[in-house]
Amino acid sequence: MDAISGDLAFLPLGGTGEIGMNLNLYRCNGKWLAVDCGIGFGGSDQPEVDVMMPDPTFIAERRKELVGLVLTHSHEDHLGAVAWLWRHLKCPVYATPYTAAVLRRKLAEAGLLNEVRVIVHPMGGRFTVGPFDLQYINMAHSLPEAQSLAIRTVHGTIFHSGDWKLDPHPLVGPPTDEDALRALGDEGVLAMICDSTNATVEGHSGSESEVRRNLAALIKTIPGRVAVTCFASNVARVESIALAAGAAGRSAALVGRSLRNLDETARACGYLKGIPQFVPEDDIGSIPDENLLIICTGSQGEPRSALAKIAADQHPNVVLGEGDTVIFSSRVIPGNERSIHAMQENLARRGVRVMTEKDHMVHVSGHPARDELRRMYALVRPTHSIPVHGEWRHLTAHAELARVAGSQPIVIEDGDIVQIAPGRVDVIDSAPIGRWAVDGNRLVPLDGGVMAARRRMLFNGVVVASLAVDETGKLCGTPRISAPGLLEPDDPETKKAASDLAFIISELPGKIRRDDEALSEATRAALRRSLGRRLQKRPMVDVHLIRV
Repeated sequence: MDAISGDLAFLPLGGTGEIGMNLNLYRCNGKWLAVDCGIGFGGSDQPEVDVMMPDPTFIAERRKELVGLVLTHSHEDHLGAVAWLWRHLKCPVYATPYTAAVLRRKLAEAGLLNEVRVIVHPMGGRFTVGPFDLQYINMAHSLPEAQSLAIRTVHGTIFHSGDWKLDPHPLVGPPTDEDALRALGDEGVLAMICDSTNATVEGHSGSESEVRRNLAALIKTIPGRVAVTCFASNVARVESIALAAGAAGRSAALVGRSLRNLDETARACGYLKGIPQFVPEDDIGSIPDENLLIICTGSQGEPRSALAKIAADQHPNVVLGEGDTVIFSSRVIPGNERSIHAMQENLARRGVRVMTEKDHMVHVSGHPARDELRRMYALVRPTHSIPVHGEWRHLTAHAELARVAGSQPIVIEDGDIVQIAPGRVDVIDSAPIGRWAVDGNRLVPLDGGVMAARRRMLFNGVVVASLAVDETGKLCGTPRISAPGLLEPDDPETKKAASDLAFIISELPGKIRRDDEALSEATRAALRRSLGRRLQKRPMVDVHLIRV
């Protein structure tokens, strides 16, 4: 599995066969380069975890050969895991100014600001990291300074697209540099590793400038208080909303920590220059409804977000009700449908009008649809195509498009090692993969014992028995049973379970009652059988045993 001198290979540890958690590795002559290091979110199918990320063990074991980590842009699914995983990687990090500013804020929060070497290169810059000759290429996306990577090596050139779209008017930052892409294609590209998010969507993703025009026209017509929620990384969208507010005679306020962070970072990097300072959250109540527009976090139904609190009438500074309007200037990320629907239901119950991209042109994707992918293949003309950043249906749709465009596709998933040179481009090996979950201030394996126990407790509950016995194992009093999530404290079943347990213990052989471990295990087994039959559950059972 380790490199043989003289090869060029690609290995995704995250982000291929799934959307999010991007962590890509390139190997050239025994040295490794990481591209992006992002997080993912649990969603309804994994309610036991909020944030997760790829298991970095494979590259952590080879970190002496890891020459650097290059970031393509500052979205959480490409950058959010750096502060969590850097201690396992211990390598320099390369980024553009805006991406570096976002990263430094996260590193400071993690107490790593003075440990991590962050090397800043300009947009479109060219630099060398170990055996890799790297060139940033400007790409339009839904935040500033998104870059693709031309990775030149002695074996040939790879093009790594990052997240991108073709938008002639992205509003913040330059459009995709088609001249640089065409020049790269003229050089010759062995393989293109490319975004597949919208590979099933025909047509074009649309322009951010079109959203700006529509938001301005729409907001002018709306009475009462207006709130707009959007992705808290989209500087152009926040700028558009603020400009629409000004055109409608409204002052704009930011509500939500991540939006305040965006405002501070964007202004420090020279963005949002023409936008007046936003209204402080504490001053929202002093502005008449017809003169206020609120930009808030929570477009994906996040339970602790500003909009979730507003919808539940639990926000300390913002109240929305009859006659007010909330605009969702965002798309629904798969997996978030239920939480977004619940939030919109709460708003509707309060008399709030809800507008979404389904009924108004208030959002465009930051990822390329099929016409844009076709254009990319016409520019870059790669010999081989490796679709990434998508689920299997996205990857296969992308692969078919690549084949029609004249490129040989290779469909892989996380853990597949693709040898790109020398010789035939193909999967030659696999690496162990997994996911780590954020649990408070620590990381735990998603498939490990801690998360398995949490899943079991979530669906089957937990039973805790406390009992005191003397040296011979005779009970001192009645066992106390607690079953949170299964039984109320005063439920007759709780008392019956305690009574049954006392009888079972009294019938155990003396040898078992004198052995703490044997007695605890017998007690657990008895409770598991007893409550399992009655409640049709398989709860986790714990026993607290005291000898008196």
